[in-house]
Formats: sequence, C-alpha cells, structure tokens
Amino acid sequence: MSAQPATPAGSTPAGSTPAAHVMKPGWFTVNVFNRAVAWMTRRGISVWGSRVLAVRGRKSGEWRRTPVNLLTVDGAQYLVAPRGHVQWTHNMRAAGGGQLHLGRHVEEFTAVEVADDDKPALLRAYLKRWKAEVGVFFGGVGPDSSAEELRAIAPKHPVFRITTTGPAAPAA
Repeated sequence: MSAQPATPAGSTPAGSTPAAHVMKPGWFTVNVFNRAVAWMTRRGISVWGSRVLAVRGRKSGEWRRTPVNLLTVDGAQYLVAPRGHVQWTHNMRAAGGGQLHLGRHVEEFTAVEVADDDKPALLRAYLKRWKAEVGVFFGGVGPDSSAEELRAIAPKHPVFRITTTGPAAPAA
C-alpha cells in the first residue's frame, strides 16, 4: 500500500462519494441472517471473524449495532462495508470510532478511513475470506480480479483501519 495518508474518520477521502453506493439488505438478511450472526457473536461465538459493531448515531447519539467482519491484514485491523455507504459508515465518520463486541469482551477503537488508492489489497483480502457471504455486493469483482478492477470499485466500499484503545464497558 502507498504511503498516502488515510483520512480521519470524520471526513471523506478525495474521490469518494458517500451517497453514491448503498445496497440495502433484504428481509432474510435483516430478520434471519444478521440476527443469527449477532446472537452468536453476542454469546462469544465468532462466525469467521464476526463482531458486533457498536457506534454512536451521528444524530441521536445512541448506540447503533450491526454485525461486521473484522479483517486483519499484516497485523492491522479493518472494517469493510460490502454494502457500500450504509448507515454505520456515516456514523463511523462522525464518531471517529466505536466498540467491537464478541461475547462479553468489548474493545474500544478509533477509526481512520482508508484512501481509495490503498483499498485494492484490502478488498482482495476481504473477498478472499468472505466472498461466499458478500461477493454479490461487489459487482462481479472477486479476489482474483485485477488491481484495476478492485481500484474501480474502491469508492463504493468504505474501509476503516481501526486501532483498539483497550477494553471498554459494554455499550448501554
């Protein structure tokens, strides 16, 4: 990845258009799949790296929760938004961090949004691990796609590098 600095979570990287790409989940995903993964994760069972993300709402200030896949590449941790610029990504930009829950273990973190030019290797790693689960949201681009193809979809998929700041009390 290049030495280009990432963008703090409170701003948008050059070339990104937050409103440009959102794929809303269907009924099955919302009412069955996400609930099942979140239920297991809350009980300490990680499904292929799953965590429950808690981030403060940018308008309400209330904790908002959603299941996410925690990606680790070269020792650094990332959150990727396969469905695009969804609510949790907007909240993350405003809050600059949040909490990751796995059972009773809760870690606070800060977040920095990754620049589009730095995303191809991260998107490749994410798709290598979770393509069966989320591949449909990447428009036919997969882990074996060229760097140019991955770079072309990068603006549609926010990626945040997270840095844990230590254990936290569970979100209320």
